Amino acid sequence: MPYQPPTALPQELLNDEEMQRVLAEHDFGTVFRLARSRAGIPYSRIAEACDLKPARVGELARGEGRVTTFAKIVAISDALRVPGHMVGLAPRPWEDSRLPGNLNSPAIGPPMRRRTVLQAASTAGLAAALPALHRPATPTHVTTGYVGQLRRRTARLRRLDEVIGGGDTFRVYLGEYQTTKALLRDATFTPDSRRRLVALLAEQAQQAGWAAFDGGRQADAEGLYEESRAAAREARDGDLLGNALAFLAYQAPDPQVAVEIAASSCSTITSGTPAGVRALLHERLAWACAVAGHPSRTEKALETARAALDNQVADEPQPDWAAWVDETELDIMTGRCWTELCRPLRAVPVLVRALDRYDDHHARDKALYLSWLADSYVAAGEVEEAAAVTGRAWSLAAGVASVRPRKRLVPVLNQLAQHRNVSAVQDVLQLTAGS
Repeated sequence: MPYQPPTALPQELLNDEEMQRVLAEHDFGTVFRLARSRAGIPYSRIAEACDLKPARVGELARGEGRVTTFAKIVAISDALRVPGHMVGLAPRPWEDSRLPGNLNSPAIGPPMRRRTVLQAASTAGLAAALPALHRPATPTHVTTGYVGQLRRRTARLRRLDEVIGGGDTFRVYLGEYQTTKALLRDATFTPDSRRRLVALLAEQAQQAGWAAFDGGRQADAEGLYEESRAAAREARDGDLLGNALAFLAYQAPDPQVAVEIAASSCSTITSGTPAGVRALLHERLAWACAVAGHPSRTEKALETARAALDNQVADEPQPDWAAWVDETELDIMTGRCWTELCRPLRAVPVLVRALDRYDDHHARDKALYLSWLADSYVAAGEVEEAAAVTGRAWSLAAGVASVRPRKRLVPVLNQLAQHRNVSAVQDVLQLTAGS
């Protein structure tokens, strides 16, 4: 039976600052000891939930040894984050009312209640729901044909990201990456099949890294992107190397450093780089330049990305990881960039046009993109429009396991709160306060 926590944990366990510190240090032994002493949760039940031997749980609780492997840290962390009381741990990022952006400020009102999120995240649950995605039997000798099967599986799994947030896909994508890594360690290959598998590893690391980023695991995302960069170099795959660099630029904390990394990603482009990849790398350079406050460089990068799509040869093969890049996505990125540069008269028309073509089925992404439209409306003084768009985005983001939509909308709500006398603003503040 899956581990179920008690219906009411002691209040001091839920609010213990020391608990937060030991979690940050991956000191799970202290967590286990406190869970038993304060909440009465036996080690046998903790062991079952965390896929550990009971004796190992006891050793950790006594301070004997530490959990150091990345995979086991992830597995234990996810196992302990049970919806509801979560064994006294902090809520998962997209459930937390204490989002960055001063959500709990007087401007917004009372904190959000936790939302119910999709629970199809476990590997077993997704495997049951998607039987076609069962991994092919692992051979002892890997051929290029087998690598092709794994690549097609990776492409099918990527479709999960269209409807499920990174908080729900991370463990699935990470499991694929770890399995491929084990295969590289244990199997035999021809030189070509090994190179192809290393390239697939780079692709899977990017997939897992993106899910980590989307689910609020910034450090995990950066580590996976770095591993992707190393694998892409080993595989001599310039396109994946460029994408790894673009991902690293996307989350670099220093805007000027992000521009440098994004520019280096574009330097990997060659005459053989597919149009979709060219457009993707240049639009991410545009974003980095916009965040850094360089309007002329932003516009140049956007024009280069558009030229790549305009000059795309019919039926030119594109890697699946870049297949989503099209005119609509580029229009959205254009609007995002002009919003970031505080040019609402340029941002609003292109965002409205693009979002009219964007299906609500892609709830997380549309909520995110609407947040930039709302931001531009605020900058333009169109308070009623901003409130309407914000409410729509907030509703789309409900239940999506991603930290990003709400994180983007909080500053917009704080700005809207300065116009509480407007009825549309009152409506959206009431909607978000009760979420």
